Amino acid sequence: MSRGFGRILSILAIGLVFVLCIGSGVVIGVISAALKNMPALEDFEYRPIEATRIYDVNNKLIAQLYVENRVWVPLSEMPKELQDAVIAVEDSKFREHHGIDFMGILRAFLVDIREGRIVQGGSTITQQLAKNAFLTHERTWTRKLQELLYAIQLERTYTKDQILELYLNEVYFFPGQAVYGVEAAAQGYFGKSVRHLNLPESALLAGIIRNAYIYSPTQHPESAKARRAVVLKRMALLGYISEEEAQSAMEAPLGAIEPRPSKQAAPYFVSYVRDRMISKYGHETVYKGGLKIYTTLDLRLQNLANQILLSNLPNGGKDSKGLTQPQAAMVVLDAREGYIKAMVGGRGEDEFNRAVMSYRQPGSAFKPFVYTAALQAGYTPATILDDSPIEYVIPGQAEPWAPVNNDNKFRGPVTVRKALEDSINVPSVKLLDQIGVANAIKAAKSMGITSLVESGRHNDMNLSLVLGGLTRGVTPIEMASAYAVFANQGIKAEPIAILRVEDANGNVLERNTPRKKVVLDEQTAYIITDMLRGVITRGTGKSANIGRPAAGKTGTTTEYTNAWFVGFTPELVACIWIGNDEQQKPMVYGGTRIGSGKAAAIWGAYMKEALKDMPVTEFPVPSGIVFAKICTESGVLASESCPGAATEVFIEGTEPRQLCYLHTRTQEVDVCIESGQLATRYCPSDQVERRRYLVSSGLRILPCGTIVTEESIPRVACKVHTWWTTDSHSASSKESLDHKEESSSSYEDNPD
Repeated sequence: MSRGFGRILSILAIGLVFVLCIGSGVVIGVISAALKNMPALEDFEYRPIEATRIYDVNNKLIAQLYVENRVWVPLSEMPKELQDAVIAVEDSKFREHHGIDFMGILRAFLVDIREGRIVQGGSTITQQLAKNAFLTHERTWTRKLQELLYAIQLERTYTKDQILELYLNEVYFFPGQAVYGVEAAAQGYFGKSVRHLNLPESALLAGIIRNAYIYSPTQHPESAKARRAVVLKRMALLGYISEEEAQSAMEAPLGAIEPRPSKQAAPYFVSYVRDRMISKYGHETVYKGGLKIYTTLDLRLQNLANQILLSNLPNGGKDSKGLTQPQAAMVVLDAREGYIKAMVGGRGEDEFNRAVMSYRQPGSAFKPFVYTAALQAGYTPATILDDSPIEYVIPGQAEPWAPVNNDNKFRGPVTVRKALEDSINVPSVKLLDQIGVANAIKAAKSMGITSLVESGRHNDMNLSLVLGGLTRGVTPIEMASAYAVFANQGIKAEPIAILRVEDANGNVLERNTPRKKVVLDEQTAYIITDMLRGVITRGTGKSANIGRPAAGKTGTTTEYTNAWFVGFTPELVACIWIGNDEQQKPMVYGGTRIGSGKAAAIWGAYMKEALKDMPVTEFPVPSGIVFAKICTESGVLASESCPGAATEVFIEGTEPRQLCYLHTRTQEVDVCIESGQLATRYCPSDQVERRRYLVSSGLRILPCGTIVTEESIPRVACKVHTWWTTDSHSASSKESLDHKEESSSSYEDNPD
């Protein structure tokens, strides 16, 4: 009997040892699995994922880039009520334990055994931080063991306040959105910083931590209110607040706001900055590293650009991609520094940034670069160009090319200024032919046009260059930057978007300053600017007139596929482009063609508002500039007889020296309006008009500009009003009349 009992005990002992061995093996296996992917204790460090923030030039937040929307706030700036509420409801013994609450774990373990699965965590704040920061949320024993080990190490590495700060900046708050940490939650639920939360709001946030969906105050307000009451009662029980304070807070409204879809003020600018940051620092750092990016953007000017540009575009309906046409782009630069102050890359319906990525034909907006090369070659605004028909033989083409003007008219001799101000095509083509295409391309490239094609079967080495017929096209940011050279007295400032980048700890990673280079002499820049001012005051860009010094140029391509206006003041440069994404589709809506006049009008409306609080400033006149009064018909110095005299600007030494050769002599006579003949003393005074005739080479030019032959000047005295028509005149009167007729036909010579 005893021998049998002993045998049974032996078998049980062997079995127990066997079970213990198996159990030990399982435990060792679980621990090994838990430790396998854990860092060495000496390498243990928590690195929170934090949103990168992008600021404008006035340190206003533009946007955030994140995988997890988290804005770090130190514990010292969080309300004490929030800290107490979280401790009360999540881990009342937080200040006492060393990372693990064994009684809590035992209670949870018994529940899990009963249910046959992990349903309760019994986790401390430290364990929750370990899970959120380092582990997945899967419910396995291995993950649970890792959580305990991480919690122990967290307690060894950080103080209680540090752990609480990490936890409150890490915890998830918003269902369906990547909102993490109490600052982002406070902004999302209450529209204010966590620093300004009161007791009811703090208790509400603390309650949401258990389950962000079930206790969402916007989706399940009743559950949220009940959960808040649990938190407040718990705070009162633990002595953090009084019963009266708890009751008062429970009766307060939830105060949560409906989450609004975030609409960035500058989505295209943000993508422009983001792409540059990713290329330099990598996607991981940009989206998780908590960078602070300080930019050149001015949110006031950006919001103004959004409002005025987009509200003034015609609605041509949706295209095959579902995008509203026409599209548009706008770039605003600080004329002196090259700072990008505003950027609109489209209607906001897609991510394609037309301001920097869309290459389009500039039309006549390209002409100023050709005229710049002409001034460098010795031409002046007063140089006479010939606006008359011409044909060019183009190699490889059967028919010659005959450029035409927009109105299909020819004006004869015109000044360089007139040709640019009125955007006359034919004399512009002739000008380019005279100075050489290579010189014009050189000038454009030096000013920042980088997209010109100089070789290959299809290239820009042809006369259509001056009309903006380019192989590839240009971008709005290129055009704005190049025109800024005129505004900046010949100095090119590269467009710049990012001023400073800091890491999450405030260390400066990069600091950028404007990159400037003199590419044009200031006298040439000033003269082109002066001619472009004429475009606005009396030329093709009148709708861009803002009542203060401004210059610019229109550009409309064939069939109205692109419309441009690039203009500037001494302070700002703005380029506007309008066109369909389908490059060959004209902008004709309801029978109305959309051209550069529309772009100019939008530019004018924008600049008036953008500059309304700035003092009016003139374009500075550099040394080496002189002014002279010229005849606009001959292009040389005007005489008293020239009917179209105007003050013109020149680089010193290039001003004309000779007097006008067209209008050299004057003749003044009294003409009887009734008869059209020389007036006599008998003509009624109200019928007599003193006329001054300008005479040259057998021609006379009337004040109205009509040219007639010299023989048509009246030579005969009026036959309607004569001495014999009255009975009161004598022979002496006849002699007096003869003397008057003789003196009236004399010439007054002007010095040549």
